[in-house]
Amino acid sequence: MKVFVTGGAGFIGSQYVRAMLAGEYAGYEDAEVTVFDLLTYAGDTANLPLGHERLTFVQGDIRDAEALAKWVPGHDVVVHFAAESHVDRSLTGAGAFVSTNVLGTQMLLDACGRHDVPTVLCVSTDEVYGSIASGSWDEQEPLLPNSPYAASKAGSDLVARAAWRTHGLDVRITRCSNNYGPYQNPEKLIPLFITNLLRGRPVPLYGDGGNVREWLHVADHCTALQLVLDKGEPGGVYNIGSGVEVTNSVIARRLVELCGADEGLIRHVADRKGHDLRYSLDFGRITDLGFTPSIGFTTGLEATVQWYRDHQERWT
Repeated sequence: MKVFVTGGAGFIGSQYVRAMLAGEYAGYEDAEVTVFDLLTYAGDTANLPLGHERLTFVQGDIRDAEALAKWVPGHDVVVHFAAESHVDRSLTGAGAFVSTNVLGTQMLLDACGRHDVPTVLCVSTDEVYGSIASGSWDEQEPLLPNSPYAASKAGSDLVARAAWRTHGLDVRITRCSNNYGPYQNPEKLIPLFITNLLRGRPVPLYGDGGNVREWLHVADHCTALQLVLDKGEPGGVYNIGSGVEVTNSVIARRLVELCGADEGLIRHVADRKGHDLRYSLDFGRITDLGFTPSIGFTTGLEATVQWYRDHQERWT
């Protein structure tokens, strides 16, 4: 089994690669993994076991057709994590998001079709659905993205669906809730707050802090991704959630406690443009495949804080 992982040096991609190389996924214990990553600010080879005998690392851009033509052939599975992913950055630089997330996905899918890759798994986000005041989204909900980032991911999902519907490529799409855990870039909410609080610096809480997100540990997310590879169907879309919905203000106060910091470090700042109020996923479809989150939010958050305490060289 040969697995091609785009964006595999990033937060979620590297978790998936480490778990696969550690033999955590049945049937893939001997898989050979190629990580294809441009190594922008969010990718880091320190996230990977570079000396592993079954790992090949390639620095490359998914918008580079020649590089894809060289490295994609011969793989049995492509798992596509590579993306520009930070909402705040998309507000001032949307072009890079559209280029990487839409055009890059299309070029990758073209390469997979041209070189007869059997299965492609495209990793997306719940943000493509927009915001929901009550209830939860299932996979049949219309895509109503509100940020340039979310719009670019919706575009990625749609070109992936088109590759399945038009060309018969076995493409599967997952949409996950907010991830947290070790190795995440400090620009995202939880690691930003942890690293600021550990240094005694203020943390910026948007608006009144009432925005609600559903939180899923990155290891559980990757377990679910493997289930979709093993048991999902071509053209299928699968929400991946946890059922754990928490306001940003609650997250901030909990992290203050875990970091042993002063609650006065929480500073309310002007709200983000187009800030979605609430995300919530109905993930019954992947539950039917056998998925159950295994890492409780309290335990996972405590372990995440401890990881950043123990790895200050990664963020200082």
